[in-house]
Amino acid sequence: MISIRNATAGDVPLTVQFIRELAEYEKLADQVIATPDDLLRDGFSDRPYYRVVIGEWEGQPAGFALYFFNYSTFRGRPGLYLEDIFVRPAYRGKGIGKALLLHLARIAVAEGCGRFEWQVLDWNTAAINFYESLGAQVMKEWLTMRVTGEALAKLAALADA
Repeated sequence: MISIRNATAGDVPLTVQFIRELAEYEKLADQVIATPDDLLRDGFSDRPYYRVVIGEWEGQPAGFALYFFNYSTFRGRPGLYLEDIFVRPAYRGKGIGKALLLHLARIAVAEGCGRFEWQVLDWNTAAINFYESLGAQVMKEWLTMRVTGEALAKLAALADA
């Protein structure tokens, strides 16, 4: 009943829809500015920045996971970073989220990754408990740092000074 497949360029509109549904769930819909053209350019060019897998239930798109590879200097190996995972409410409880995570874990092992990491919102206790049940550890001592928009432009301009 569950199948997982690699997304194609033809799946970009579906991927955008999944991203919007995830943002709505996370109460962050106002922050989504990515367009289908952005995703097409950055995921399906000669040098893609990300990859997507689609989880289907009886042939219907039920969820997705968007990931990319990074590098761990401490481990001296690549890592797989899960940027987004989302299962539509109507398909939750059917094992799709777990299947997506297991699929990505298999990719991480096949690619020789030393880590498989992602973030979760601190209020999403159901997800945290689910991830911990699969062996994931909450890294409480690490804080995410982010620079965007005008602050990013100002920071980059300091390199010219």
